[in-house]
Order: sequence, then C-alpha cells, then structure tokens
Amino acid sequence: MGDRKQARDEEFQSFLVGRWPRLMRTAFLLTGEQHAAEDLVQTTLEQVYAAWRRVASRDDPDTYVRRVMINAHARRHRRRLKEFLAPRADSDLVPEVPDSGDRIAQADDRGALLTALSQLPPRQREAVVLRYWEDLSESQAAEAMGCSVGSVKSNAAKGLAKLRAIPGLAETVTQGGRK
Repeated sequence: MGDRKQARDEEFQSFLVGRWPRLMRTAFLLTGEQHAAEDLVQTTLEQVYAAWRRVASRDDPDTYVRRVMINAHARRHRRRLKEFLAPRADSDLVPEVPDSGDRIAQADDRGALLTALSQLPPRQREAVVLRYWEDLSESQAAEAMGCSVGSVKSNAAKGLAKLRAIPGLAETVTQGGRK
C-alpha cells in the first residue's frame, strides 16, 4: 500500500513539475494577478491530486486539469472577487517573464495587452486565453470551458473583436490570432 502511494505521489510530482510554468501562465492570464494565479493553480492541483489515480489513467490528463482550472476560476468569479490583469503601479511584484516563442512575448506593449484582456467578460477572456495562448482547438477549449464549440467560437470572436477595436492593439491581435 505504501509503495503504491509513494509511486502515485512521485508520478503526480513529476506531472506537476513539468506543467507548472504553463499552469501559472494560464492562471495569470485568467486572473490577472500573480497571487490570484498562484491560488488558482494551488486550488486546481489540490483537486487534481485528490483524483490523481483517475486522472493519471486518462489519455490526456492536461485536458482534465484545464477543466478543473476553468471551473475553479468560474467559481471565484461568481463570488465577485476583483480581478486585475495589470499589477498596480505601487506593487512590488516581479513581472512575468514569457517563454521564448510565446506569442504574447511578441507584443510591443505587454501591459496594454494585459489591461485590454482584463476588460473582456470572463467567458470571452477564457475563450481567447484557451484558443490563442494555450493554442487549444475549438473542441478542446469547449471541453475545458464546459460549453459547445459554437460558444467557444462566438466568445473568442467577440473577444478578439473587442481587442482589435482598441487603438494600438489591432496589429498585435491580428498577428497573434487566427483568421
């Protein structure tokens, strides 16, 4: 019994170490604040660990983890917690350093893009983050959001349209988004 639990814990730890940067990036894009992102990832991983035996046996545990994260974020939003995508000027937080090759790293004004993203309604923000930063297909994003493919298409299109309407961001959104 102890050996199986230890093996399961090691497997979970290996999964966690390999996914941590991506989970943090996604959580930050959803919540807009480093501490809130850390809380969201922690909450997600607590739930995933509790179900790890079932999760690990799936073909794609990342899909399950994304769904848990989206649901946890939605619950937080329903509680009307404030979300900020751009750290306050008086904040002593160290800005996130993007992965090399990350499309968002190509933005000339990352702060403006994050501020604009924070102004999107939560479902539009989720659709844009999952489709264009996580690079999920429409069906994968729909599964993660718990909605239809049509809802993902609609929310992503509306979100991109709002981002494109902001002066100075149109080029960034057009270059990073799919046509």
